[in-house]
Amino acid sequence: MSTPRRVRIKICGMTRADDVACAVVAGVDAVGFIFYAKSPRAITPAAAKAIIDGLPPFVDAVGVFVDEEAGRVAEIVRACGLGYVQLHGNESPASCRQLVTLAPSCRLLKAFRVGPHTTAAEIAVYRDIVQGYLLDTYQPGVAGGTGRAFDWTLIDRLGLDKPSLLAGGLDLDNIGEALAMVRPYGVDANSGLEDGPGRKNHDRIRRFITAVRAFEADCLARQQ
Repeated sequence: MSTPRRVRIKICGMTRADDVACAVVAGVDAVGFIFYAKSPRAITPAAAKAIIDGLPPFVDAVGVFVDEEAGRVAEIVRACGLGYVQLHGNESPASCRQLVTLAPSCRLLKAFRVGPHTTAAEIAVYRDIVQGYLLDTYQPGVAGGTGRAFDWTLIDRLGLDKPSLLAGGLDLDNIGEALAMVRPYGVDANSGLEDGPGRKNHDRIRRFITAVRAFEADCLARQQ
C-alpha cells in the first residue's frame, strides 16, 4: 500500500451525534455505524439515520455488518442513506455479489481479520466485487473491535491490489508508527478514541486526526 497525498480517516462505532459532529469539524472523511446486535457499539437504523441526515457533503456514512442477510443490509442502506457497506464477517463472494445487485448505489468494503493464517488467495477472490479492503486484527471468536493491533509485517504478503484501510487498535500512541510502516490508503479508529464503548473522547478524536494530517504534511515536505 502506498500513501496517497491525503490519508482517508474513518472513525467507527459512532452512537452519538455530538461525537460525529466533533469528528466532522476535526476533518474526518467517514464515520461508521455498527448494525450488529452483539457489538457493544451497536446502533439501530433509526438512530443512525437521525445522525446521518445531519452529515455535511463529502463525509461518508459507512454501515458495518456481520454475516447479515443481503436483503436486510440493502434495506438498511436505503433507509439510512449509507454510502458504503463494510462486511466484517465471513461473507462469501456470492453473498457480496448479491448485495451489489440489491444495493447498486452503495460501495462495498470487505474486512479481513489478519493473522499468520491469512493468505493472499482468500482476499483475491473478492477483487472484482469490492471497492476496497479493511484490515483488522484476528482474534478467535471476535468479529472485530478487539482494540489490539496486529503484526503489520504480515500485510506485505497479502498482494493487496485495492485501496485498503488499516484498523485494529489504532490510537494516539501508535498511529504515527502505523502510517510510517504500512503507508495505508486510509485508517479506521474506534476503541482507541473512546472513554467507553460507543462514547468517543473528543480530545482524542481531534488529536488523532491532527496526527494523521501532520504525517501527510511531513511526507509532502520531504517530497519537495
